[in-house]
Amino acid sequence: MPESPYASRPWSSSYAEGVPLDIDEPSQTLPDMLAASVAQFGKKTALEFFGAPTTYRELGDQVSRAAEGLRRLGVRAGDRVALVLPNSPQHVVAFYAALRLGAIVIEHNPIYTPRELRHQFEDHGARFAIVWDKLADTVAEFPADLALEKIVSVDITAALPLAKRLALRLPIAKAKAAREQLTSTPRSKRPLAWEKLLTHGTLSRKHAGPVLDDIALLQYTSGTTGTPKGAVLTHSNLRANAMQGRAWVPGLRDGEETFYGVLPLFHAYGLTLCLTFAMSIGAKLVLFPKYDLDLVSAAAKKSPPTFLPAVPPIYDQLARAAARGTLDLSSVRFAISGAMSLPVATVDRWEAATGGLLVEGYGMTESSPVALGNPIGPSRRPGTVGVPFPSTDIRVVDPDDPTVDRPQGEAGELLLRGPQVFQGYWNRPSDTAETLLDGGWLRTGDIATVSPDGFVTIVDRLKEIIITGGFNVSPSEVEDVLTSHPDIAGAAVVALPKSSGQEDVAAAIVLREGVHVEPDAIRDFCKTRLAAYKVPRRVVVVDDLPRSLIGKVQRREVRERLMSKT
Repeated sequence: MPESPYASRPWSSSYAEGVPLDIDEPSQTLPDMLAASVAQFGKKTALEFFGAPTTYRELGDQVSRAAEGLRRLGVRAGDRVALVLPNSPQHVVAFYAALRLGAIVIEHNPIYTPRELRHQFEDHGARFAIVWDKLADTVAEFPADLALEKIVSVDITAALPLAKRLALRLPIAKAKAAREQLTSTPRSKRPLAWEKLLTHGTLSRKHAGPVLDDIALLQYTSGTTGTPKGAVLTHSNLRANAMQGRAWVPGLRDGEETFYGVLPLFHAYGLTLCLTFAMSIGAKLVLFPKYDLDLVSAAAKKSPPTFLPAVPPIYDQLARAAARGTLDLSSVRFAISGAMSLPVATVDRWEAATGGLLVEGYGMTESSPVALGNPIGPSRRPGTVGVPFPSTDIRVVDPDDPTVDRPQGEAGELLLRGPQVFQGYWNRPSDTAETLLDGGWLRTGDIATVSPDGFVTIVDRLKEIIITGGFNVSPSEVEDVLTSHPDIAGAAVVALPKSSGQEDVAAAIVLREGVHVEPDAIRDFCKTRLAAYKVPRRVVVVDDLPRSLIGKVQRREVRERLMSKT
Protein backbone atom coordinates (compact mmCIF):
# COMPACT_ATOMS: atom_id res chain seq x y z
CA MET A 1 0.00 0.00 0.00
CA PRO A 2 1.18 3.59 -0.64
CA GLU A 3 1.64 5.90 2.32
CA SER A 4 -1.63 6.94 3.96
CA PRO A 5 -2.74 10.58 3.65
CA TYR A 6 -2.87 10.49 7.46
CA ALA A 7 0.71 9.28 7.91
CA SER A 8 1.66 12.65 9.43
CA ARG A 9 -0.81 12.00 12.28
CA PRO A 10 -2.48 15.41 12.21
CA TRP A 11 -4.45 14.52 15.34
CA SER A 12 -1.43 14.71 17.62
CA SER A 13 -2.04 18.43 18.25
CA SER A 14 -5.47 17.57 19.68
CA TYR A 15 -4.15 15.13 22.28
CA ALA A 16 -4.70 16.07 25.91
CA GLU A 17 -1.62 17.50 27.60
CA GLY A 18 0.79 14.73 28.55
CA VAL A 19 -0.49 12.10 26.10
CA PRO A 20 2.38 10.66 24.02
CA LEU A 21 2.17 10.06 20.29
CA ASP A 22 3.51 6.51 20.81
CA ILE A 23 3.67 4.04 23.67
CA ASP A 24 6.63 1.82 24.48
CA GLU A 25 6.49 -1.76 23.29
CA PRO A 26 4.89 -4.03 25.92
CA SER A 27 7.40 -5.79 28.18
CA GLN A 28 4.97 -7.64 30.48
CA THR A 29 2.55 -10.47 29.87
CA LEU A 30 -0.80 -10.10 31.61
CA PRO A 31 0.21 -12.31 34.60
CA ASP A 32 3.44 -10.30 34.93
CA MET A 33 1.39 -7.11 34.84
CA LEU A 34 -0.85 -8.34 37.66
CA ALA A 35 2.17 -9.54 39.67
CA ALA A 36 3.66 -6.04 39.41
CA SER A 37 0.46 -4.53 40.79
CA VAL A 38 0.38 -7.11 43.61
CA ALA A 39 3.95 -6.15 44.52
CA GLN A 40 3.31 -2.42 44.39
CA PHE A 41 -0.25 -2.19 45.75
CA GLY A 42 -0.49 -5.35 47.88
CA LYS A 43 -2.43 -3.81 50.79
CA LYS A 44 -4.84 -1.84 48.62
CA THR A 45 -8.22 -3.17 47.59
CA ALA A 46 -8.20 -4.80 44.17
CA LEU A 47 -11.80 -6.04 44.05
CA GLU A 48 -15.02 -5.18 45.85
CA PHE A 49 -18.15 -7.32 45.52
CA PHE A 50 -21.29 -6.22 47.35
CA GLY A 51 -18.98 -4.52 49.84
CA ALA A 52 -16.64 -7.50 50.36
CA PRO A 53 -13.03 -6.41 49.66
CA THR A 54 -10.14 -8.42 48.18
CA THR A 55 -6.69 -6.85 48.41
CA TYR A 56 -4.13 -7.13 45.65
CA ARG A 57 -2.08 -9.45 47.85
CA GLU A 58 -5.11 -11.69 48.42
CA LEU A 59 -5.93 -11.60 44.71
CA GLY A 60 -2.39 -12.68 43.84
CA ASP A 61 -2.61 -15.56 46.32
CA GLN A 62 -5.97 -16.72 44.95
CA VAL A 63 -4.68 -16.58 41.37
CA SER A 64 -1.67 -18.70 42.36
CA ARG A 65 -3.87 -21.23 44.15
CA ALA A 66 -6.31 -21.45 41.26
CA ALA A 67 -3.41 -21.88 38.83
CA GLU A 68 -2.07 -24.78 40.88
CA GLY A 69 -5.53 -26.34 41.00
CA LEU A 70 -5.87 -26.02 37.23
CA ARG A 71 -2.40 -27.46 36.75
CA ARG A 72 -3.41 -30.52 38.75
CA LEU A 73 -6.54 -30.83 36.61
CA GLY A 74 -4.23 -31.14 33.62
CA VAL A 75 -4.20 -27.61 32.18
CA ARG A 76 -0.99 -26.98 30.27
CA ALA A 77 0.44 -24.13 28.21
CA GLY A 78 -1.53 -23.67 25.01
CA ASP A 79 -4.63 -25.43 26.34
CA ARG A 80 -7.92 -23.60 25.92
CA VAL A 81 -9.91 -22.81 29.08
CA ALA A 82 -13.49 -21.65 28.61
CA LEU A 83 -14.99 -19.19 31.10
CA VAL A 84 -18.78 -18.89 31.37
CA LEU A 85 -19.15 -16.50 34.28
CA PRO A 86 -20.86 -13.27 35.29
CA ASN A 87 -18.83 -10.47 36.85
CA SER A 88 -17.46 -11.74 40.15
CA PRO A 89 -14.15 -12.06 41.99
CA GLN A 90 -13.92 -15.68 40.84
CA HIS A 91 -14.08 -14.49 37.22
CA VAL A 92 -11.04 -12.26 37.72
CA VAL A 93 -9.12 -15.03 39.50
CA ALA A 94 -9.98 -17.67 36.87
CA PHE A 95 -8.92 -15.36 34.04
CA TYR A 96 -5.47 -14.68 35.45
CA ALA A 97 -4.95 -18.22 36.78
CA ALA A 98 -5.43 -19.75 33.34
CA LEU A 99 -3.13 -17.16 31.78
CA ARG A 100 -0.46 -17.79 34.42
CA LEU A 101 -0.18 -21.37 33.12
CA GLY A 102 0.18 -20.16 29.55
CA ALA A 103 -3.32 -21.36 28.70
CA ILE A 104 -5.69 -19.53 26.35
CA VAL A 105 -8.83 -18.02 27.89
CA ILE A 106 -12.10 -18.07 25.98
CA GLU A 107 -14.80 -15.77 27.34
CA HIS A 108 -18.49 -16.66 26.91
CA ASN A 109 -21.70 -14.80 27.56
CA PRO A 110 -23.47 -16.56 30.47
CA ILE A 111 -26.91 -15.57 29.18
CA TYR A 112 -26.37 -17.49 25.95
CA THR A 113 -28.74 -20.35 25.21
CA PRO A 114 -27.36 -23.91 25.23
CA ARG A 115 -27.42 -23.87 21.43
CA GLU A 116 -25.29 -20.72 21.24
CA LEU A 117 -22.80 -21.97 23.82
CA ARG A 118 -22.45 -25.34 22.14
CA HIS A 119 -21.68 -23.68 18.80
CA GLN A 120 -18.74 -21.84 20.35
CA PHE A 121 -17.48 -24.91 22.22
CA GLU A 122 -17.59 -26.88 18.99
CA ASP A 123 -15.52 -24.18 17.33
CA HIS A 124 -12.77 -23.72 19.92
CA GLY A 125 -12.57 -27.28 21.26
CA ALA A 126 -11.65 -26.39 24.85
CA ARG A 127 -11.00 -29.34 27.18
CA PHE A 128 -11.55 -27.29 30.35
CA ALA A 129 -14.38 -25.00 31.42
CA ILE A 130 -14.95 -22.82 34.50
CA VAL A 131 -18.67 -22.23 34.66
CA TRP A 132 -21.26 -20.38 36.76
CA ASP A 133 -23.08 -23.04 38.78
CA LYS A 134 -26.39 -21.99 37.20
CA LEU A 135 -25.00 -23.18 33.86
CA ALA A 136 -22.93 -26.13 35.04
CA ASP A 137 -25.59 -28.68 34.09
CA THR A 138 -26.01 -27.10 30.66
CA VAL A 139 -22.30 -27.48 29.93
CA ALA A 140 -22.12 -30.91 31.58
CA GLU A 141 -24.84 -32.12 29.21
CA PHE A 142 -22.89 -31.19 26.09
CA PRO A 143 -22.45 -34.32 23.93
CA ALA A 144 -19.43 -36.55 24.27
CA ASP A 145 -18.14 -35.62 20.81
CA LEU A 146 -16.98 -32.29 22.22
CA ALA A 147 -13.45 -32.20 23.63
CA LEU A 148 -14.59 -31.01 27.08
CA GLU A 149 -13.04 -33.10 29.86
CA LYS A 150 -13.13 -31.09 33.10
CA ILE A 151 -15.75 -28.64 34.39
CA VAL A 152 -15.33 -26.39 37.42
CA SER A 153 -18.54 -25.02 38.94
CA VAL A 154 -18.52 -21.54 40.55
CA ASP A 155 -20.96 -20.32 43.20
CA ILE A 156 -20.49 -16.56 43.02
CA THR A 157 -22.37 -16.04 46.30
CA ALA A 158 -19.33 -17.49 48.11
CA ALA A 159 -17.65 -14.13 47.42
CA LEU A 160 -20.42 -12.16 49.14
CA PRO A 161 -20.00 -10.70 52.63
CA LEU A 162 -21.09 -13.13 55.36
CA ALA A 163 -24.17 -11.09 56.26
CA LYS A 164 -25.42 -11.16 52.68
CA ARG A 165 -24.75 -14.89 52.35
CA LEU A 166 -26.80 -15.52 55.50
CA ALA A 167 -29.57 -13.24 54.26
CA LEU A 168 -29.88 -15.31 51.08
CA ARG A 169 -30.68 -18.36 53.20
CA LEU A 170 -33.64 -16.76 54.94
CA PRO A 171 -36.92 -18.67 54.41
CA ILE A 172 -38.68 -15.75 52.74
CA ALA A 173 -39.77 -15.24 49.14
CA LYS A 174 -37.51 -12.24 48.50
CA ALA A 175 -34.41 -14.08 49.71
CA LYS A 176 -35.32 -17.16 47.68
CA ALA A 177 -35.77 -15.09 44.52
CA ALA A 178 -32.43 -13.34 45.04
CA ARG A 179 -30.68 -16.67 45.68
CA GLU A 180 -32.15 -18.21 42.52
CA GLN A 181 -30.81 -15.30 40.48
CA LEU A 182 -27.28 -15.80 41.75
CA THR A 183 -26.77 -19.52 42.29
CA SER A 184 -28.11 -23.07 42.00
CA THR A 185 -26.83 -26.51 42.89
CA PRO A 186 -25.79 -28.57 39.83
CA ARG A 187 -27.61 -31.87 39.46
CA SER A 188 -24.70 -33.41 37.61
CA LYS A 189 -21.83 -34.90 39.62
CA ARG A 190 -19.43 -34.06 36.83
CA PRO A 191 -18.42 -30.48 37.82
CA LEU A 192 -15.74 -29.85 40.46
CA ALA A 193 -16.54 -27.14 43.02
CA TRP A 194 -14.40 -24.01 42.62
CA GLU A 195 -13.50 -24.03 46.31
CA LYS A 196 -11.87 -27.47 45.95
CA LEU A 197 -9.70 -26.13 43.15
CA LEU A 198 -8.04 -23.75 45.63
CA THR A 199 -7.06 -26.34 48.25
CA HIS A 200 -3.74 -27.54 46.77
CA GLY A 201 -1.50 -24.65 47.75
CA THR A 202 0.12 -22.10 45.46
CA LEU A 203 1.79 -22.59 42.11
CA SER A 204 5.57 -22.84 42.16
CA ARG A 205 7.18 -19.54 41.21
CA LYS A 206 9.51 -21.54 38.97
CA HIS A 207 6.61 -22.68 36.81
CA ALA A 208 7.13 -21.17 33.37
CA GLY A 209 4.59 -18.57 32.33
CA PRO A 210 3.61 -17.29 28.89
CA VAL A 211 5.59 -14.95 26.64
CA LEU A 212 4.32 -11.81 24.96
CA ASP A 213 3.59 -13.40 21.58
CA ASP A 214 1.57 -16.26 23.11
CA ILE A 215 -2.18 -16.26 22.56
CA ALA A 216 -3.96 -15.00 25.67
CA LEU A 217 -7.57 -14.83 24.55
CA LEU A 218 -10.06 -16.07 21.99
CA GLN A 219 -12.81 -13.47 22.03
CA TYR A 220 -15.89 -14.41 20.04
CA THR A 221 -17.28 -11.74 17.78
CA SER A 222 -19.50 -11.40 14.79
CA GLY A 223 -16.59 -9.50 13.31
CA THR A 224 -17.03 -7.81 9.98
CA THR A 225 -18.57 -10.73 8.12
CA GLY A 226 -21.46 -11.92 10.29
CA THR A 227 -20.56 -15.42 11.44
CA PRO A 228 -19.44 -15.58 15.11
CA LYS A 229 -15.75 -16.42 15.22
CA GLY A 230 -12.89 -16.34 17.71
CA ALA A 231 -10.60 -13.32 17.45
CA VAL A 232 -7.05 -14.32 18.42
CA LEU A 233 -5.47 -11.80 20.85
CA THR A 234 -1.99 -12.17 22.30
CA HIS A 235 -0.63 -11.00 25.64
CA SER A 236 1.14 -8.26 23.71
CA ASN A 237 -2.10 -7.09 22.05
CA LEU A 238 -4.01 -6.87 25.33
CA ARG A 239 -1.15 -5.38 27.32
CA ALA A 240 -0.59 -2.74 24.63
CA ASN A 241 -4.24 -1.70 24.73
CA ALA A 242 -4.12 -1.34 28.52
CA MET A 243 -0.99 0.79 28.12
CA GLN A 244 -2.68 2.91 25.47
CA GLY A 245 -5.65 3.44 27.79
CA ARG A 246 -3.34 4.48 30.62
CA ALA A 247 -1.52 6.92 28.35
CA TRP A 248 -4.83 8.39 27.15
CA VAL A 249 -5.82 9.53 30.65
CA PRO A 250 -2.75 11.26 32.11
CA GLY A 251 -4.72 12.50 35.13
CA LEU A 252 -5.15 9.00 36.57
CA ARG A 253 -3.60 8.31 39.98
CA ASP A 254 -2.07 4.85 40.19
CA GLY A 255 -3.29 2.96 43.23
CA GLU A 256 -6.01 5.52 43.99
CA GLU A 257 -8.73 5.11 41.37
CA THR A 258 -12.05 3.29 41.73
CA PHE A 259 -13.38 1.69 38.56
CA TYR A 260 -16.95 0.41 38.34
CA GLY A 261 -17.34 -2.95 36.59
CA VAL A 262 -20.86 -2.46 35.24
CA LEU A 263 -19.76 -3.73 31.83
CA PRO A 264 -19.63 -7.53 31.48
CA LEU A 265 -16.09 -8.87 31.75
CA PHE A 266 -16.84 -11.43 29.02
CA HIS A 267 -17.25 -8.55 26.54
CA ALA A 268 -14.09 -7.12 24.93
CA TYR A 269 -14.88 -3.62 26.18
CA GLY A 270 -15.38 -4.64 29.82
CA LEU A 271 -12.47 -7.05 29.68
CA THR A 272 -9.90 -4.45 28.65
CA LEU A 273 -11.18 -1.51 30.70
CA CYS A 274 -11.71 -3.56 33.87
CA LEU A 275 -9.81 -6.85 33.78
CA THR A 276 -6.58 -5.44 32.36
CA PHE A 277 -6.48 -1.63 32.39
CA ALA A 278 -7.86 -1.23 35.93
CA MET A 279 -5.62 -3.98 37.31
CA SER A 280 -2.56 -2.49 35.59
CA ILE A 281 -2.80 0.75 37.57
CA GLY A 282 -3.66 -0.74 40.96
CA ALA A 283 -7.27 0.49 40.84
CA LYS A 284 -10.10 -0.77 43.02
CA LEU A 285 -12.53 -2.62 40.74
CA VAL A 286 -16.09 -2.64 42.10
CA LEU A 287 -17.84 -5.59 40.46
CA PHE A 288 -21.53 -5.97 39.66
CA PRO A 289 -22.92 -9.33 38.43
CA LYS A 290 -25.16 -7.26 36.18
CA TYR A 291 -25.90 -3.59 35.77
CA ASP A 292 -28.58 -2.44 38.21
CA LEU A 293 -29.24 1.16 39.26
CA ASP A 294 -30.01 0.19 42.86
CA LEU A 295 -26.78 -1.82 43.14
CA VAL A 296 -24.75 1.08 41.75
CA SER A 297 -26.43 3.53 44.11
CA ALA A 298 -25.68 1.33 47.12
CA ALA A 299 -22.05 0.79 46.09
CA ALA A 300 -21.50 4.51 45.47
CA LYS A 301 -22.19 5.28 49.14
CA LYS A 302 -19.30 3.04 50.25
CA SER A 303 -16.87 3.33 47.32
CA PRO A 304 -17.59 6.37 45.13
CA PRO A 305 -16.48 5.74 41.53
CA THR A 306 -13.78 7.86 39.92
CA PHE A 307 -13.59 6.10 36.52
CA LEU A 308 -16.67 4.72 34.81
CA PRO A 309 -16.55 2.85 31.50
CA ALA A 310 -20.09 2.17 30.26
CA VAL A 311 -22.52 2.47 27.35
CA PRO A 312 -24.90 5.36 26.57
CA PRO A 313 -28.10 3.87 28.09
CA ILE A 314 -26.30 3.38 31.42
CA TYR A 315 -24.94 6.92 31.40
CA ASP A 316 -28.38 8.26 30.60
CA GLN A 317 -30.06 6.40 33.47
CA LEU A 318 -27.35 7.30 35.97
CA ALA A 319 -27.40 10.96 34.93
CA ARG A 320 -31.15 11.14 35.41
CA ALA A 321 -30.80 9.58 38.87
CA ALA A 322 -28.07 12.10 39.74
CA ALA A 323 -30.26 14.96 38.51
CA ARG A 324 -33.06 13.71 40.78
CA GLY A 325 -30.66 13.72 43.71
CA THR A 326 -30.96 9.98 44.35
CA LEU A 327 -27.36 9.24 43.32
CA ASP A 328 -24.16 11.18 43.92
CA LEU A 329 -21.79 10.91 40.97
CA SER A 330 -19.66 13.95 41.74
CA SER A 331 -16.67 11.65 42.35
CA VAL A 332 -16.56 10.47 38.70
CA ARG A 333 -13.71 12.32 36.99
CA PHE A 334 -13.50 10.22 33.85
CA ALA A 335 -16.22 8.42 31.89
CA ILE A 336 -15.58 6.66 28.60
CA SER A 337 -18.44 5.45 26.40
CA GLY A 338 -18.19 2.81 23.72
CA ALA A 339 -19.90 -0.07 21.89
CA MET A 340 -22.55 2.21 20.31
CA SER A 341 -23.12 5.78 19.23
CA LEU A 342 -23.13 8.34 22.06
CA PRO A 343 -25.86 10.98 21.65
CA VAL A 344 -24.74 14.55 22.33
CA ALA A 345 -27.82 14.95 24.56
CA THR A 346 -26.52 12.17 26.81
CA VAL A 347 -23.14 13.91 27.08
CA ASP A 348 -24.84 17.16 28.07
CA ARG A 349 -27.08 15.44 30.61
CA TRP A 350 -24.18 13.53 32.17
CA GLU A 351 -21.83 16.48 32.46
CA ALA A 352 -24.55 18.73 33.87
CA ALA A 353 -25.37 16.14 36.54
CA THR A 354 -21.82 15.10 37.46
CA GLY A 355 -19.43 17.88 36.59
CA GLY A 356 -17.12 15.25 35.03
CA LEU A 357 -16.19 14.56 31.43
CA LEU A 358 -17.90 11.96 29.24
CA VAL A 359 -16.07 11.12 26.02
CA GLU A 360 -16.72 8.59 23.28
CA GLY A 361 -14.26 6.00 22.03
CA TYR A 362 -14.25 3.51 19.18
CA GLY A 363 -12.96 0.05 18.64
CA MET A 364 -13.81 -3.54 17.88
CA THR A 365 -12.96 -6.91 19.35
CA GLU A 366 -10.28 -7.29 16.69
CA SER A 367 -8.46 -4.24 18.11
CA SER A 368 -8.44 -5.43 21.73
CA PRO A 369 -10.85 -3.40 21.48
CA VAL A 370 -10.06 0.35 21.76
CA ALA A 371 -8.44 2.14 18.82
CA LEU A 372 -9.73 5.71 18.89
CA GLY A 373 -10.98 8.07 21.55
CA ASN A 374 -11.98 11.62 22.19
CA PRO A 375 -9.28 13.52 24.08
CA ILE A 376 -9.85 13.84 27.83
CA GLY A 377 -9.91 17.61 27.77
CA PRO A 378 -11.20 20.71 26.01
CA SER A 379 -10.26 19.47 22.52
CA ARG A 380 -12.82 16.67 22.68
CA ARG A 381 -15.47 16.78 19.98
CA PRO A 382 -18.89 15.27 20.81
CA GLY A 383 -20.51 13.59 17.81
CA THR A 384 -17.20 12.08 16.67
CA VAL A 385 -15.45 8.94 17.91
CA GLY A 386 -12.29 10.96 18.45
CA VAL A 387 -8.77 10.49 17.15
CA PRO A 388 -6.42 7.49 16.98
CA PHE A 389 -4.84 6.25 20.21
CA PRO A 390 -1.05 6.46 20.68
CA SER A 391 0.83 4.12 18.31
CA THR A 392 -2.30 3.77 16.16
CA ASP A 393 -2.56 4.70 12.50
CA ILE A 394 -5.60 5.00 10.27
CA ARG A 395 -6.44 5.26 6.61
CA VAL A 396 -9.71 5.69 4.71
CA VAL A 397 -10.03 3.54 1.59
CA ASP A 398 -12.31 2.51 -1.20
CA PRO A 399 -14.48 -0.29 0.29
CA ASP A 400 -14.35 -2.19 -3.00
CA ASP A 401 -10.57 -1.89 -3.28
CA PRO A 402 -8.90 -1.29 0.09
CA THR A 403 -5.54 -0.69 -1.60
CA VAL A 404 -6.89 2.64 -2.88
CA ASP A 405 -6.98 5.53 -0.41
CA ARG A 406 -9.79 8.04 -0.52
CA PRO A 407 -8.82 11.73 -0.69
CA GLN A 408 -8.61 13.46 2.68
CA GLY A 409 -12.09 14.38 3.93
CA GLU A 410 -13.90 11.93 1.65
CA ALA A 411 -15.87 9.03 3.15
CA GLY A 412 -14.52 5.50 2.86
CA GLU A 413 -13.87 2.35 4.83
CA LEU A 414 -11.82 2.95 7.97
CA LEU A 415 -8.65 0.85 8.37
CA LEU A 416 -6.65 0.59 11.62
CA ARG A 417 -3.09 -0.42 12.42
CA GLY A 418 -1.40 -0.63 15.80
CA PRO A 419 -0.01 -2.97 18.48
CA GLN A 420 -3.53 -3.79 19.67
CA VAL A 421 -4.65 -5.26 16.33
CA PHE A 422 -5.42 -8.98 16.55
CA GLN A 423 -3.62 -11.92 14.92
CA GLY A 424 -6.57 -13.29 12.96
CA TYR A 425 -9.58 -15.55 13.49
CA TRP A 426 -9.27 -18.95 15.13
CA ASN A 427 -8.99 -21.64 12.44
CA ARG A 428 -10.47 -19.30 9.79
CA PRO A 429 -7.68 -18.33 7.38
CA SER A 430 -10.00 -17.06 4.65
CA ASP A 431 -11.87 -14.75 7.05
CA THR A 432 -8.53 -13.56 8.41
CA ALA A 433 -7.26 -12.78 4.92
CA GLU A 434 -10.38 -10.73 4.17
CA THR A 435 -10.09 -8.69 7.37
CA LEU A 436 -6.35 -8.39 8.05
CA LEU A 437 -4.52 -6.87 5.10
CA ASP A 438 -0.84 -6.62 4.18
CA GLY A 439 1.06 -4.30 6.47
CA GLY A 440 -1.12 -5.18 9.48
CA TRP A 441 -4.10 -3.05 8.41
CA LEU A 442 -7.44 -4.09 9.94
CA ARG A 443 -10.60 -3.56 7.92
CA THR A 444 -13.27 -2.23 10.28
CA GLY A 445 -16.25 -2.48 7.93
CA ASP A 446 -17.26 1.03 9.00
CA ILE A 447 -17.57 3.99 6.63
CA ALA A 448 -15.95 7.08 8.08
CA THR A 449 -14.83 10.61 7.35
CA VAL A 450 -11.79 12.26 8.91
CA SER A 451 -11.48 15.98 9.60
CA PRO A 452 -8.27 17.83 8.67
CA ASP A 453 -7.14 17.58 12.31
CA GLY A 454 -7.82 13.85 12.50
CA PHE A 455 -11.21 13.50 14.20
CA VAL A 456 -13.11 10.48 12.90
CA THR A 457 -16.86 10.39 12.32
CA ILE A 458 -18.58 7.08 11.57
CA VAL A 459 -21.19 7.75 8.89
CA ASP A 460 -22.35 4.29 7.85
CA ARG A 461 -21.69 0.62 8.34
CA LEU A 462 -20.37 -1.48 5.50
CA LYS A 463 -20.96 -4.57 7.58
CA GLU A 464 -24.49 -5.50 8.54
CA ILE A 465 -23.86 -6.40 12.15
CA ILE A 466 -26.53 -5.03 14.50
CA ILE A 467 -25.39 -3.36 17.72
CA THR A 468 -27.97 -3.53 20.50
CA GLY A 469 -27.22 -2.83 24.14
CA GLY A 470 -23.52 -2.78 23.27
CA PHE A 471 -23.56 -6.35 21.91
CA ASN A 472 -23.07 -7.46 18.31
CA VAL A 473 -25.87 -9.46 16.70
CA SER A 474 -25.29 -11.36 13.47
CA PRO A 475 -28.35 -11.04 11.19
CA SER A 476 -27.47 -14.38 9.61
CA GLU A 477 -27.59 -16.15 12.97
CA VAL A 478 -31.06 -14.78 13.76
CA GLU A 479 -32.27 -15.55 10.25
CA ASP A 480 -31.13 -19.17 10.61
CA VAL A 481 -33.27 -19.52 13.73
CA LEU A 482 -36.28 -17.87 12.10
CA THR A 483 -36.16 -20.03 9.00
CA SER A 484 -35.96 -23.16 11.16
CA HIS A 485 -39.56 -22.40 12.20
CA PRO A 486 -41.84 -24.72 10.22
CA ASP A 487 -44.20 -21.90 9.18
CA ILE A 488 -41.57 -19.44 7.92
CA ALA A 489 -40.48 -19.57 4.28
CA GLY A 490 -38.00 -16.71 4.39
CA ALA A 491 -36.59 -14.08 6.74
CA ALA A 492 -34.43 -10.98 6.72
CA VAL A 493 -33.05 -9.41 9.90
CA VAL A 494 -31.94 -5.78 10.05
CA ALA A 495 -31.19 -2.97 12.50
CA LEU A 496 -33.73 -0.24 13.09
CA PRO A 497 -32.29 2.93 14.65
CA LYS A 498 -33.66 4.42 17.86
CA SER A 499 -33.51 8.05 18.94
CA SER A 500 -31.25 7.00 21.84
CA GLY A 501 -28.53 6.00 19.37
CA GLN A 502 -29.16 2.29 19.94
CA GLU A 503 -30.54 -0.20 17.45
CA ASP A 504 -33.40 -2.66 17.59
CA VAL A 505 -33.26 -6.08 16.00
CA ALA A 506 -36.13 -6.30 13.51
CA ALA A 507 -37.24 -9.15 11.29
CA ALA A 508 -39.26 -9.29 8.09
CA ILE A 509 -40.66 -12.77 7.55
CA VAL A 510 -42.48 -14.54 4.72
CA LEU A 511 -44.93 -17.19 5.91
CA ARG A 512 -45.61 -20.43 4.09
CA GLU A 513 -48.78 -20.47 2.02
CA GLY A 514 -51.99 -20.79 3.98
CA VAL A 515 -50.34 -20.22 7.37
CA HIS A 516 -51.07 -17.54 9.96
CA VAL A 517 -48.74 -16.97 12.90
CA GLU A 518 -48.77 -14.09 15.38
CA PRO A 519 -45.52 -12.11 15.69
CA ASP A 520 -45.42 -12.75 19.45
CA ALA A 521 -45.42 -16.50 18.79
CA ILE A 522 -42.40 -16.06 16.52
CA ARG A 523 -40.61 -14.07 19.22
CA ASP A 524 -41.39 -16.79 21.78
CA PHE A 525 -39.90 -19.35 19.39
CA CYS A 526 -36.72 -17.27 19.12
CA LYS A 527 -36.44 -16.86 22.90
CA THR A 528 -35.81 -20.57 23.31
CA ARG A 529 -32.94 -20.49 20.83
CA LEU A 530 -31.32 -17.07 21.16
CA ALA A 531 -30.05 -14.82 23.92
CA ALA A 532 -32.67 -12.21 24.82
CA TYR A 533 -30.83 -9.33 23.16
CA LYS A 534 -30.80 -11.19 19.82
CA VAL A 535 -34.56 -11.80 19.77
CA PRO A 536 -36.24 -9.44 17.26
CA ARG A 537 -38.09 -6.60 18.95
CA ARG A 538 -40.22 -6.24 15.83
CA VAL A 539 -41.49 -9.05 13.63
CA VAL A 540 -43.25 -7.94 10.45
CA VAL A 541 -44.98 -10.35 8.07
CA VAL A 542 -44.36 -9.42 4.42
CA ASP A 543 -45.44 -10.93 1.12
CA ASP A 544 -41.89 -11.22 -0.24
CA LEU A 545 -38.30 -10.15 0.36
CA PRO A 546 -36.36 -7.95 -2.07
CA ARG A 547 -33.57 -9.92 -3.71
CA SER A 548 -30.65 -9.25 -6.04
CA LEU A 549 -30.31 -10.81 -9.49
CA ILE A 550 -28.46 -13.74 -7.92
CA GLY A 551 -31.16 -14.23 -5.26
CA LYS A 552 -29.43 -12.58 -2.28
CA VAL A 553 -31.78 -10.79 0.10
CA GLN A 554 -31.19 -7.03 -0.01
CA ARG A 555 -31.13 -6.19 3.69
CA ARG A 556 -30.69 -2.47 3.05
CA GLU A 557 -33.96 -2.36 1.12
CA VAL A 558 -35.69 -4.44 3.82
CA ARG A 559 -34.49 -1.91 6.39
CA GLU A 560 -35.83 1.00 4.34
CA ARG A 561 -39.23 -0.70 3.99
CA LEU A 562 -39.49 -1.39 7.72
CA MET A 563 -38.43 2.15 8.59
CA SER A 564 -41.17 3.52 6.33
CA LYS A 565 -43.72 1.56 8.38
CA THR A 566 -42.64 3.09 11.73
